[in-house]
Amino acid sequence: MDFLITGASGFIGQKLVNALLARGDSVHYLARQRSQTLDSRAAFHSWDGQSMAPLDSVPRIDALVHLMGEPIAQRWTPEIKERIRRSRVQSTRQLVSAMAGLRYKPSVLVSSSAVGYYGNRGAEILTEASMPGIGFLADVCINWEYEAMRARELGVRVAMVRTATVLGRDGGALPQMLTPFRCGVGGRFGRGKQWMSWIHVDDLVRLLLFAADSKVSGPLNGAAPEPVTNAQFTRMLAKAVHRPAIFPIPRFALNLVLGEMSDFLFDSLRVMPAAAEAAGFQFQHPKLAETLTELAAKP
Repeated sequence: MDFLITGASGFIGQKLVNALLARGDSVHYLARQRSQTLDSRAAFHSWDGQSMAPLDSVPRIDALVHLMGEPIAQRWTPEIKERIRRSRVQSTRQLVSAMAGLRYKPSVLVSSSAVGYYGNRGAEILTEASMPGIGFLADVCINWEYEAMRARELGVRVAMVRTATVLGRDGGALPQMLTPFRCGVGGRFGRGKQWMSWIHVDDLVRLLLFAADSKVSGPLNGAAPEPVTNAQFTRMLAKAVHRPAIFPIPRFALNLVLGEMSDFLFDSLRVMPAAAEAAGFQFQHPKLAETLTELAAKP
């Protein structure tokens, strides 16, 4: 198949490109500049993410995987919040608009989304059929998905992967967590009762491929089938690195560092991958304790 990727130079994008090339697919990617880290077999096409996407510069597109987006994990100033919104909503709008002008359109658009779609929901079990929540990230995800779904009007199958906290050895959320935990000063956030949803990066890449290759459409929760509370996550991570975790991190301390973004760390999201599993997807890393033990082990 011929794939076109946005966000290819990111943590997830690089692993997706490598997986596609390993199985013999052709890969093109849209980015502001040529990546120095991607495999040279992936063909570069210049795009700023906000103007009309130059899809006609790609000889053939069977599947388009849209991963582009400003990082969430930073202090949310008004300018950063606008960049988070624009990099997702506007870029998706421009991609779909560019598809309309193609004579031969992709058969599928796999668009990234996030479990932030559901907002802060306590202990409620959330599936793809659950209603959206409220708040900044929920609003971004709602509009992000709306723009992606416009591609259905062009006859393109659309699948949206609502990604949870991504765990990997060389990127995602885990490396930043490991340093304080290895020093014995890691701890839960507040009382630690908020639910956390997570996914191993290898399973996320497999889910993106599954969404492209299968006939599935609509939202897919990119979350392992074992959500845990923050306190449980903290205990498992501490055990994985053989250190205590006795210093809870108060909310005000995180707020001083991260501002409004710290509120997201206390949102409770108990997300289950009901649609993905019903469609036949099988997780290779369904258990958190085993995942953390594997990823925390020093190479």
